[in-house]
Amino acid sequence: MIDAVKKHWRIGLLVLVLLASTVVLFAPQFAPDAGAEGIAAENDAEAQGLTNLQFGLDLDGGTRIRAPLVGYTAMEVPFDGADPATVASEVAAELPETTSSDVNAELRSQEDGGSGAVEVTDPDVSEEQFESALAAAGYEHDGIREGVTEETREATINVIEGKINEAGLSGGSVREIVDASGRSFVLIEVPGEDIESVTSLIEERGTVRIDIYVPGGSDGNGTVERGVLTQDDFENIGTATRTDQGGSYVPVSVIDDAPEGEESPAERLQRTVQEADSAAGGGDDWTCTEDYTESSDPCLLLVVDDEVVNSFGMDETLLGPMLRGTWVNDPGFRLTTGAAEGSFERAQQISINLRAGALPAELGDGSASFISPTQGEQFKFYSLIVGVLSVFAVAGMVFLRYREPKVALPMTVTALSEVYALLGFAALVGYPLDLAVIAGFIAVVGTGVDDLVIIADEVMSEGEVNSRKVFDSRFRRAFWVIGAAAATTIIAMAPLMVLSLGDLSGFAIFTILGVLIGVLITRPAYGDILRTLLTER
Repeated sequence: MIDAVKKHWRIGLLVLVLLASTVVLFAPQFAPDAGAEGIAAENDAEAQGLTNLQFGLDLDGGTRIRAPLVGYTAMEVPFDGADPATVASEVAAELPETTSSDVNAELRSQEDGGSGAVEVTDPDVSEEQFESALAAAGYEHDGIREGVTEETREATINVIEGKINEAGLSGGSVREIVDASGRSFVLIEVPGEDIESVTSLIEERGTVRIDIYVPGGSDGNGTVERGVLTQDDFENIGTATRTDQGGSYVPVSVIDDAPEGEESPAERLQRTVQEADSAAGGGDDWTCTEDYTESSDPCLLLVVDDEVVNSFGMDETLLGPMLRGTWVNDPGFRLTTGAAEGSFERAQQISINLRAGALPAELGDGSASFISPTQGEQFKFYSLIVGVLSVFAVAGMVFLRYREPKVALPMTVTALSEVYALLGFAALVGYPLDLAVIAGFIAVVGTGVDDLVIIADEVMSEGEVNSRKVFDSRFRRAFWVIGAAAATTIIAMAPLMVLSLGDLSGFAIFTILGVLIGVLITRPAYGDILRTLLTER
């Protein structure tokens, strides 16, 4: 038994790989993980069907958005010893309608006082205006290109991923791709969602802040203390929650520490509340009317994208500790969105914006496509039909070629085992199957059968194989040819795998994996099978 295992270890390795693929494909332990915000794992498993395979938009339906990031970048800007924040603020000062958050400077070299890149992400700023602002601020440059820096692209991708995850959209992905001209795009794919839903989630910059309205004033119209809290001032952000009365809120806590000598965000909010309460004449609580401008008490204003979405007061349990100066010891409260229709969805959006943050740059004009789940199911069915037809076509041609079942049948089974092993790998790493990946599978079947035909022809071309020594000599000659062909395929496909060229990457990855599995596992196993069937000594 042990001798047989040692003699046919290549066949044993193939069987082991197929068993491992079976476990990965069907065992519940390898089922896709649950999505964010409490999406149940069993729902994901049900959506995936009998196997643990995941499907891309082509086969499952969903939205794909491909768009560049809006902005301009000035290259090789001498900083002359100034820190990047100073450079950014000075350039922003020359763009009156642009805030400092829309201008960013990145230090790239420390030589000669430092130099780097300066970018503007305000969509209303033209290239000419940006160039004029750089000149007015006293900064030279080595040219301005359309687009943003790599750092901004990475930050934007991270923010969009955060928005998708916080919204509980299981299976969504965001990555950077580059077209043939070298232009960078952000590719967003979200299964099961329509274009409008995905666009509304990601296109807005999603800024959230807390203002305080103080009634009275010299003109009697009241004043607004703006930006008492911004997105960066929140520490812990809870999920959107419904109340028993039909309202919705997001529980939050505020950062309560700061560098020595500076005021923390919690201390700033507490101080501003004390000043507003004093200006309004004081009281045990703040009662805010639906129209905050008509309120006789101060109001906290929840502002999303510069629009007041809700105004709310504070009862004694929150206002009292603030006025006594003890609230900073436990700086938490609720951002309420009222009880009107859509308040819970607004609370969800606020939670997403606070957790994920604002996009560093806006998405520009690009392309968006939607594949309905029905169409995706049709693609699955047609892909299965094409796969079955390919199997029968390959098997039929092999049988016609050799007329010997002991040669043709192992060849067909071995070729299909490569595809089965690739499916197991896809399930193991959670790689979504799409039409490009299936095309890679078909390419693997084609190249695999070609190699197996080379082996069979080389072994049987010079007449009957009368000994294992003769078989091994002929098999080695065939394997050199197969190895050279595999190396050529890998070299040709490698650029497609490493470059960000969208669907072509999946095609290249699985073609290369199939070639490697073939050379390292299935071709040697087929050689062992033929040796056993064709030789007696």
